[in-house]
Amino acid sequence: MNSTWFRRFTTPGSGPRLVCFPHAGGSATAYRTLAQALPADLDVVCVQYPGRQDRHREAPFTDLTLLAGAVADELAPMLAADPGRPYALFGHSMGSLVAFETARLLARGPLPGPQRLFLSGRGAPDAHSTARFLRYDDEDMLAEVRRLGGTTPSMLDDPDIVEMVLPALRADYRALGTYAWRGGEPLAAAVTVLVGDSDPMVTVQEAGTWRAHSRGDVVVKVFPGGHFYLFDHLDGIAAAVTEGLLAEAAAS
Repeated sequence: MNSTWFRRFTTPGSGPRLVCFPHAGGSATAYRTLAQALPADLDVVCVQYPGRQDRHREAPFTDLTLLAGAVADELAPMLAADPGRPYALFGHSMGSLVAFETARLLARGPLPGPQRLFLSGRGAPDAHSTARFLRYDDEDMLAEVRRLGGTTPSMLDDPDIVEMVLPALRADYRALGTYAWRGGEPLAAAVTVLVGDSDPMVTVQEAGTWRAHSRGDVVVKVFPGGHFYLFDHLDGIAAAVTEGLLAEAAAS
């Protein structure tokens, strides 16, 4: 495993692999508690984007499609080394788009594509525009982070912490703002869509727009809460992931 791009927070099991993609401004550690809540036989791998935590000296990506391409390039050798192991991708918010674009790239390559995608906290790219983020300045971004929650408010009052996180946040919001859906065939992979019932970023109806992007089974799971509902429902998210992976195992 490439220890620059990927992190494990649990001992890898011999079962399916789950690759997790963080939200805008987020890092691999956002998935630590979920990894610990999932069954021990899974191999949970969390993506560490450049420009944050131990990669803070690296320039962050400002193009979402290029970021997905870089992840796919780094992920491919890991998948090729264990070709019989089924795998799935999990992304939250911006991570859903990166996971989706990564899946599209992998599906076009020589390796098997993911069996299932778990897409959380946003709608499909052709139904949920992010162009407004290009107009955001630093104050707008920090106000959005406060509005969405998921970050301890006192951290955003600390100038040193804000200075540390702003470069990655600026890059991620630019990547979102310049991203545009260019069309393409639906994926063969099944999809589990996860959403909070009071998410200010995406409605339950908008979350269902992912159905147009899969030829497989698409299930929408609704949880109480806002944009970062998943931190309050780890057991429920873990159960949804386990159910989705078992469904694919039974079908294969």
